[in-house]
Order: sequence, then C-alpha cells, then structure tokens
Amino acid sequence: MKMQLYLLFGFIFALIIATFAVINVGDVEINYLFGTANWPLVLVILGSAVIGGLSVGLFGLIKVIQLQRQVKKLHQIHNEKESWKEEPVAERTSEPVTPTEEVPHEKVEENK
Repeated sequence: MKMQLYLLFGFIFALIIATFAVINVGDVEINYLFGTANWPLVLVILGSAVIGGLSVGLFGLIKVIQLQRQVKKLHQIHNEKESWKEEPVAERTSEPVTPTEEVPHEKVEENK
C-alpha cells in the first residue's frame, strides 16, 4: 500500500511538472561554462526534472545496495552464532551413555 501511495504521488508530481512546462513555452538563454545556447523552457524544465529524478533514484539505489550488503553480513554473523550454540548440544547427544557403564570417581575421605 505504501509503494502505491508513493507511485500515486509521483504521477501527480509529474503531471504538475508537465503542466508547468507546457505553460512556459518561451525560449531561454542557457549559459554554459564554454558558451551560451537558446533552448525552449519546456525542455529545460523537463530535463531538469528528469536529471533530478535520476540522481535521487541513483542515490537511493546505492543506499539500498549498502543496506542489502549489511543485512547479508548480519545474517552470516547470526548463522555463525547459532551454529556455535548448537555445536556443544550436538556433541553431547552424539555419544550415548549406557546406564551399565560405571563412572570412575575418587573416594573422598572425611576427616572429622
């Protein structure tokens, strides 16, 4: 439901930007470091929106990849700790002790 809400807001935002861009159809002078050019304002607005969206998406993707790596590492650490906890239990149950065997012990002398 949350992703559908984000998608709906994204479409509404894109519609607002497209409407704003179509209303402003005049030419504008763009100053670059190496010169100038005249572009329609529609293309400048839409291009800026696309570049902004792509950059936000790229940074979001990088963060998701970092978090996935961290989750994978934490799962490995958790599995190692779980296997470490299970090892002593497995060793104790692997050697059955029969009740007929006598366990050697030392006699304790009482000095009273």
